[in-house]
Amino acid sequence: MAEMSAGTITLIISASLLFLIFTGMPIAFSLLFIATIGMLIWVNPAALTSLASVTFNQTLKDYYIAITTFIFMAAILQYSGLGTALYDTFHKWMAGLRGGLAMATIGVATILAAITGSASTATVSMGMIAYPEMRNRLYNKRLAIGSIVGGGCLGPIIPPSIPMILVAALSMISIGKLFISGIFPGLLTALLFVAYIGIRCLLQPNLGPALPLEERATWKEKFVSLKGTILPILLIILVLGLIYLGVCTPSEAGGIGAFGAFLCTLIYGQFSWKNFRAALMTSLQLNAMVMLMIVGGVCFSSLMGILLVNQFIADTLIGVVGNRWLIFTIMMGLVFIMGMFIDSTPITIICIPIFMPIVRALGFDELWFGLIFSYLLIVGFITPPFGVAMFYFKGIGHPDVTMEDIYKGCLPFVGLTMLAWFLCVIFPPIATWLPSQMIK
Repeated sequence: MAEMSAGTITLIISASLLFLIFTGMPIAFSLLFIATIGMLIWVNPAALTSLASVTFNQTLKDYYIAITTFIFMAAILQYSGLGTALYDTFHKWMAGLRGGLAMATIGVATILAAITGSASTATVSMGMIAYPEMRNRLYNKRLAIGSIVGGGCLGPIIPPSIPMILVAALSMISIGKLFISGIFPGLLTALLFVAYIGIRCLLQPNLGPALPLEERATWKEKFVSLKGTILPILLIILVLGLIYLGVCTPSEAGGIGAFGAFLCTLIYGQFSWKNFRAALMTSLQLNAMVMLMIVGGVCFSSLMGILLVNQFIADTLIGVVGNRWLIFTIMMGLVFIMGMFIDSTPITIICIPIFMPIVRALGFDELWFGLIFSYLLIVGFITPPFGVAMFYFKGIGHPDVTMEDIYKGCLPFVGLTMLAWFLCVIFPPIATWLPSQMIK
């Protein structure tokens, strides 16, 4: 066994991982199992102690503290009533437009994305608040679903973003710069969503009828409702501003954001020990899941590094394919396909240690690639058959919604997201200009 070629070992590891995943074994345990067996077979039993040492050192990195703080921030806001307050504001300002409620949903999702970095928060919140309202106003079911699920997926690309933290940690890119690089692409995607809804409802008014004149809010009511947006916007400016100016690390900014989110619950009158306990439990569960995945990924990456699997894959792609843009297309195609079946965390843990040496060897900008990779992950959230955001929405339990409705409702937003991604590929400054202006 010890004399096997790197190609044979790579094939065995890849086949074993696919087999374990498709048998239903949790991906974290699949990675740990392969790392353990691989060390026993191809290295030596004593090398198992190195896995414990590497895991301990990796998980103590400051990068992963940011995951904890931002997850806690998102969990608190989930129980703060913020989604309701934001939707009330956007409803009053935009309901008079054709498709206005769907566009309002995108607006709320964009703000929630910039606060929580989570696809689940905006998808579930808007699924519970906006969907019934749109259906009561005779909005097309699939347009309503698409705007909610598509808007919810802005969370992982508009900073702060949990997937971006993992990408940065595994590739040694600055978290702060990667966060800031997501601002323009995220806003571009939101604008494309709004433009699509507006144009489609202009051409087909029955898809999203405007609110009758007598039911629209007065100008006084509109301006009074703006108080619902003041706190979240201030929180966004505070968290991202501290990172952009170099005043705080992302981990520190996340802690400040979590405290700010706690204040939001007090000010909106949503604080209770029941909600606080629920936020703590949600945060604990998510952090445990992510950290277990990281432990499995660290061990798996250590095995591949020792056996030179990463180097073999890089040398093979560069030597056989040659053209760097074709190699880039192959890598992104692999991420796209994986996104249809598994979550963003294992994709990141498996792919980044393999891809980054290739990216450096081919001379691609690492920050740009980190953003492009992170962005493509969100497509997987809304791509059939196993897009996680679609199942978040289905889990709300609206009786008139089928998986077919969700799939067909999301497809236009998958296309728009891919369009925005492609624009970032061919025009790198969309992603790289703003972080290049950072103080440090």
